[in-house]
Amino acid sequence: MLKIVGIIVVMLLIAVAIVLVQAAMKPDTFRVERTASIAAPPEKIFPLINNFRAWPDWSPYEKKDPAMKRTFSGPATGKGAAYAWDGDKNVGAGRIEIADVSPPNKVTIKLDMIKPFPTHNIVNFTLEPKGQSTNVTWAMQGPVPFMAKIVHVIVNMDRMVGGDFEAGLANLKALAER
Repeated sequence: MLKIVGIIVVMLLIAVAIVLVQAAMKPDTFRVERTASIAAPPEKIFPLINNFRAWPDWSPYEKKDPAMKRTFSGPATGKGAAYAWDGDKNVGAGRIEIADVSPPNKVTIKLDMIKPFPTHNIVNFTLEPKGQSTNVTWAMQGPVPFMAKIVHVIVNMDRMVGGDFEAGLANLKALAER
């Protein structure tokens, strides 16, 4: 019996060591990016991104917890506009603030998550005209501390967040093309 327990303990230690080695090999930063072509000019799409009060019409996170508490502060649009939320396990809690804008082509947002764990990332929306359409890119990047690297061994951040970005861009496309 003691031999079996010893084998189990050794196997668990090996599994933990493998996860720790894989985590150590992960990059120190991450980037998730998705792009969609929208049949509308940047001037029509930009206001939907640059105004957090317009986000409930297209953001996939708004639909994940319709009961979440929302607080807007700063100017209605542009640099300094801020939006804080506190929701269930599907959306957590955090705050976003527009850090920079280049109308009608770019919105840079500072994202500070509080729950489920603190993170500080940068989100960029880039609008590039292409004939009668606009390529809209939604990208997020940030640091990956060691504890997050351990999570990234198990959870694929690109797949998890990328799906939300795809849904949001599809919603934005439907709204802008009306």
